[in-house]
Amino acid sequence: MINKNHSGWNLDDSYTSLPKQFYSKVNPTPVKSPELVILNIPLALSLGLNPEFLEKKEGINVLGGNHVIEDTTPIAQAYAGHQYGGFTMLGDGRAILLGEQITPKGERFDIQLKGPGETPYSRAGDGRAAIGPMLREYIISEAMHSLGIPTTRSLAVVTTGETLYRQTKQLGAILTRVASSHIRVGTFQFAAEFAADNLKALADYTLERHFPEYKSQSNPYLYLLKEVINRQAKLIAKWQLVGFIHGVMNTDNMTISGETIDYGPCAFMDIYDPKTVFSSIDRFGRYAYVNQPYVAGWNLARLADALLPILHEDRDKGIEMAQEAVSNFTEIYHGHWMRGMRNKLGIINEEGQDEPLIENLFSLMHKYKADFTNTFRALTLQELEGAEIFESSGFKEWNELWQSRLDRQQESKEKVYELMRNSNPSVIPRNHRVEAALEAASNGNYDVMKRLLSVLSNPFAYTTEQEEYTSLPTENSCDYRTFCGT
Repeated sequence: MINKNHSGWNLDDSYTSLPKQFYSKVNPTPVKSPELVILNIPLALSLGLNPEFLEKKEGINVLGGNHVIEDTTPIAQAYAGHQYGGFTMLGDGRAILLGEQITPKGERFDIQLKGPGETPYSRAGDGRAAIGPMLREYIISEAMHSLGIPTTRSLAVVTTGETLYRQTKQLGAILTRVASSHIRVGTFQFAAEFAADNLKALADYTLERHFPEYKSQSNPYLYLLKEVINRQAKLIAKWQLVGFIHGVMNTDNMTISGETIDYGPCAFMDIYDPKTVFSSIDRFGRYAYVNQPYVAGWNLARLADALLPILHEDRDKGIEMAQEAVSNFTEIYHGHWMRGMRNKLGIINEEGQDEPLIENLFSLMHKYKADFTNTFRALTLQELEGAEIFESSGFKEWNELWQSRLDRQQESKEKVYELMRNSNPSVIPRNHRVEAALEAASNGNYDVMKRLLSVLSNPFAYTTEQEEYTSLPTENSCDYRTFCGT
């Protein structure tokens, strides 16, 4: 056991107040020789943790699963979900929740180890993880945070000193993930399907943890549904605005808190194509970029299905309420997306022709195979040269319409371009850069990754250092594929 004194650990276990169907008590499986690869010191400090402790042997043993904090109850959570449209029983097959860290500000965050060994939900898996996927989640989740997108975060990655056998031999690693909670749409699906008598208990716990203002609502469970819809609409809009493709939007990968979770086959789009898919197993494009808002709506309908027994004592009335709530998702999402797109183009007020203006730009980007991020970066900097799209007559006509639109605003051009700089990232975690960092890390060189993380830590800075990271991959790197577990 690790004593809490001087370490900063202040773990609670409120999730275990739920009925035992929702979790299983399980300790991490000790590893051979844990070594710290990277520690997120700013995040550690915000959580109230002592970085010096975490960097020492005692702290590394906690992050590696060899030691458990005293008076805590590590658990694996049960959940279900629709995976590519098919419903199945799931659960934390390679993740263990150490507890809920109470920060100096009184906030509550889950502290979870990813890759610490088998759990009752492992389904014949070994419960372990390889260094590449864990560092990939660290890089992209922290980049998402810097982009202002709600996300789980990464506190640390440690290697285990053990070899894993996947397609090839790989070094084992454990990621420490931080989340507002790990309650998912799939958690409610599990309750509705396998623990119906305790659905209300889960809903009440979730309301208390994430939506404490529910006490003033006449129907708290309808309020829960509507708030999740609002948060997810805002989240998916933010994904679309930066060209982020999650890759595996199963219902178990949609959080109730509204945070992005599970960075498996995700990636950022380079060349704009609405049908872009990166996941090697998404053969029919279910989770393509263009489909993400629609899939989110579908997933939220599954949440509504799960909540039906407690929405209203009259089931028909409950169905009517649920349908009305879910039907609002598209409009809410579209509102967030339009506000974000106006910001990206420096448009401060609203006009009826804004949407056609935006759609025409994307049509040109698609036609001329323009890079998503760099197109908006060039518009922000007014460096409209060097790309085929900017030489086209279609773009020149569009540019005139856009400039006329900006001229009709009262705000100065300085304010317009300031808004654009704050809305269009100069850099994103481009796939070839991430892969280069992971390849170097697999050979024991973590400097490439650390420099990439530094560049990504302030994506709206437009620094000279960032210019190097705006370059596109070579042509033979364009057909990029990701894999589950990576």
